[in-house]
Amino acid sequence: MKEKILKCLREAEDYVSGQELCQMFDVSRTAIWKVMNQLKEEGYVIDAVKNKGYRLVQTPDLVTAEEVESLLETSWAARPVVYEEEQASTNQTAKMLAEQGASHGTLVVAERQVSGRGRRGRPWHSPKGSGIWMSILLRPQIHPMSASMLTLVAAMAVYDAISSRVEGCAIKWPNDIVIDGRKVCGILTEMSSEQDNIHYVVIGIGINVNTDDFPENIASVAASMHVITGAYYKRAEIIADTWKAFEKYYDLFVQTENLALMVDAYNQRLVNMDRRVMIEERGHRYEGTARGIDAEGALLVERDDGTTTSVISGEVSVRGVLGYV
Repeated sequence: MKEKILKCLREAEDYVSGQELCQMFDVSRTAIWKVMNQLKEEGYVIDAVKNKGYRLVQTPDLVTAEEVESLLETSWAARPVVYEEEQASTNQTAKMLAEQGASHGTLVVAERQVSGRGRRGRPWHSPKGSGIWMSILLRPQIHPMSASMLTLVAAMAVYDAISSRVEGCAIKWPNDIVIDGRKVCGILTEMSSEQDNIHYVVIGIGINVNTDDFPENIASVAASMHVITGAYYKRAEIIADTWKAFEKYYDLFVQTENLALMVDAYNQRLVNMDRRVMIEERGHRYEGTARGIDAEGALLVERDDGTTTSVISGEVSVRGVLGYV
């Protein structure tokens, strides 16, 4: 009920009377009063005026289930939200929930990860109260060979949520989000499947939002939205915007079971587009010019001899010749 009351307060143009809330949610005035006190204890500033009711004045930067759910504009993505303040990793929690039968669209969110992971098992810096650490559980009716493309779908959604707030945002193939050449978001997709059937897919997303310091070993390539702009952002709003965009792109993806309907949009966002890149695959390196992706999400690289190679994400590293991008 808390998230419904919070949503009601958000959408109200003026005060909402206690009696209206009682009738709306079929609860007592005491129940409403308790919820208001809980919200105040969590940092919400609520103006309560006798004979007028309640008005939401200010919201804290929280990523609780109630805060996120009160902002959602989706039909299935991020529904429900499962929140735990501290988790080993949200991907790990999402996979556990999947094995227990959790539904398509379930979102796991944490304030802090103690064992966050990126690609190739690299640790992901996940301090408390500064970033977005979340994973969504999907049960797509697609062939397992198509599942890897979902990571590019997620990148499109995160790009939309961040670029609406910060200029200079781009996608580094296949799924990193960069601002001014520094990484602010990583995406890790994991799957449980049989030869012709997907049990579930978990997409983990880490976004550096208000983080202001990074370990020395990544400080040169990593940044946060705050470090780049100097502004602070409400993380729950970014979460809600991400899943609203994801739902749109996911629906396009399942229509064709590939990225055909998104290729042009993705390439417009691609920081590598028409740039020199270094490809490292199984110890072998070569250079070329990135020419965008194809409908399967492979990066098309024009080599110096004029031939074009399709680079498939996985155990492949793509970097700019002179640096990260």
